[in-house]
Amino acid sequence: MPTGLPPPYLEIYESLMRGELIPFLGAGAPLYDRDPNATKWLQKSDGKEIVAHLPTGSELAAYLAKRTELPEVEKELTKIAQYYEAVLGPDPLRSKLRDIFSCEHPPTPLHEFLASVPAPLLIVTTNYDDLMERACRKSGKRCDVVVHMTDEPKVLWWPDGTGEPQKLAAGDLWIDLDKVSVIYKMHGAIDRRADEVGHYVITEDDYINFLTRMTQQTVIPSIFAEPFQKRPFLFLGYGLDDWNLRVILNRIQDFRRHPKFRSFAIETRWRPVDRKLWEARGIDVYDGLKLEEFLTELKKRGEP
Repeated sequence: MPTGLPPPYLEIYESLMRGELIPFLGAGAPLYDRDPNATKWLQKSDGKEIVAHLPTGSELAAYLAKRTELPEVEKELTKIAQYYEAVLGPDPLRSKLRDIFSCEHPPTPLHEFLASVPAPLLIVTTNYDDLMERACRKSGKRCDVVVHMTDEPKVLWWPDGTGEPQKLAAGDLWIDLDKVSVIYKMHGAIDRRADEVGHYVITEDDYINFLTRMTQQTVIPSIFAEPFQKRPFLFLGYGLDDWNLRVILNRIQDFRRHPKFRSFAIETRWRPVDRKLWEARGIDVYDGLKLEEFLTELKKRGEP
């Protein structure tokens, strides 16, 4: 695809409205239009830490490193989280993540827009936050939530309107995707229930276990096989250099075989080699386009 051309906004908009496009939300989605250099995610008041915004991966890495006195030379979140767990244990790490990601930061305009789509959507995310769920509840959109567990090869399934999840093997999950939207959380999520901390794929060991399950074909619920085959993806807020996402895409390729349609990636960090790898998987990359700019133009296509 030639560089500098805009995305096919009208096609993307109408596909979303019909529920024929799968939004795939990355770490940039909850950030949306916040400038990390201008607005700090963590503030202090009377000696207490206050989470004002959800952190970026680099902000979270720096925070965990500081709390364990890890030298600043280490920047990678997975390695820093692994060290934090080695120093303090898995429960303190998960409790800290729950404290951070359960902040009452409001859903962004992007989450609110997706929640306003009239058709049932399958929304996939590797984020831990519950912004999408809260946006759906606020708008009254029916929505099931499916969360991967990190301790065992199962998923937690919250049918719409229920307070307690069902725990089951991924292959046993059944949802009528024509009647209800689904938020599919591949890397776990916070759990706001009392005495629960949530599930998080964040350490090096977590990623190894997750990717091992992917190769054993015990991760992605088979109920998603058909939409993965027949619907394009809309990647929002991902970096092209995310190797873990590339592994996920390889696994999804098993479902897709040889699709005769293109997918789209918006607001991505990219290098020429990464861009080529994504485009070889049928994904057109639209760089230099911020999420708020993309959403503004997308909404215009829906105006009468």
